[in-house]
Amino acid sequence: MMDDALRQVVEAHWTALEAEQTTGEHRLRVSQLPVTTRQGQLASAVDHEGYRHLLVPIPSHRKVRPGVDGPVLHLRKRPLADRESYQTYADLACLRTDLNDLFTVLCVDVLSAVEKTPMYPVKALYAVLDRWKAFFQSQGAPLGPEQIAGLFGELLVLKRLLQHDSSAHRLWRGPEGHRHDFAAGKVAVEVKTSATGGRRRPRIHGLDQLDAPQGGTLSLVWFRLEPVTSSHTGLGFLDLLGQAIKSCDDESALYGLLAKAGYRPIDAERYRERRFAITEERWYEVTPEFPGLTSRTLVAADVPISVLDVEYTIDLSGDIPANMTLDEVSETIDRLIQESA
Repeated sequence: MMDDALRQVVEAHWTALEAEQTTGEHRLRVSQLPVTTRQGQLASAVDHEGYRHLLVPIPSHRKVRPGVDGPVLHLRKRPLADRESYQTYADLACLRTDLNDLFTVLCVDVLSAVEKTPMYPVKALYAVLDRWKAFFQSQGAPLGPEQIAGLFGELLVLKRLLQHDSSAHRLWRGPEGHRHDFAAGKVAVEVKTSATGGRRRPRIHGLDQLDAPQGGTLSLVWFRLEPVTSSHTGLGFLDLLGQAIKSCDDESALYGLLAKAGYRPIDAERYRERRFAITEERWYEVTPEFPGLTSRTLVAADVPISVLDVEYTIDLSGDIPANMTLDEVSETIDRLIQESA
């Protein structure tokens, strides 16, 4: 079954269960899902507090991996019995109702994995949890103001790419440590933002960030963002994030990239009021005349490269270099998507 169909099934089951009369404490409202293993069918469930559960059948002697007991996800071994049957499950629960949509995506990921390996359902469950672990962890500091502004700028570009290709999340390479934020083949785009006003002076990290792909092209896009407080102006950080997720055809992959970029859903409320007005957007083609310090220019000048961790600022506040036209920007986006095909 395709993931979209699985999601519709899971959501329909939970909606029906939530409409039923509340059960007593320690009891679950349970509905069988159309994914079967040798131990039986997977099931969805809702408890007396309204929390959602995914139940994966396991042998009664099987132990369940410890450690998934954070503020969002909880995994435990749970026996369930009714008048006709007795079954033991690996019970994965979501303890944050505001993250139900995200939990649905995770559960669809589990169902899809179990469909592919029905003989090893718990192994499939663990594999999915390992992939999602970073996104649900509670350790680590939340994003700071500069990090939020930087991620906001990258999401602006990602949203535009997703409008052309729902698989364009594959082009977002920055969270994985690539030197450019977006790249495919011989086309790359680097994103810079400023939310502090002042002149156009982006910070460059490393000697290779302004190096174009070998034989290819690099564009730099710069956004001036103005923080706003009114809900009637600008665009909310979480709203933009939601728009990107909705446009993407592989939500779990995008969530993984967001985790690598430092975003965690447990911190979402911290960002609820973060909104920006986009007051300026400029795209530049990074040509040999573009201001910058790169490995290639140093090599070409016969200067030995013996300095590491280089960071510097370039000044784009004048009319030179000229910003790209709208047609040139559209052509760059088209070529980036075509390179990924």
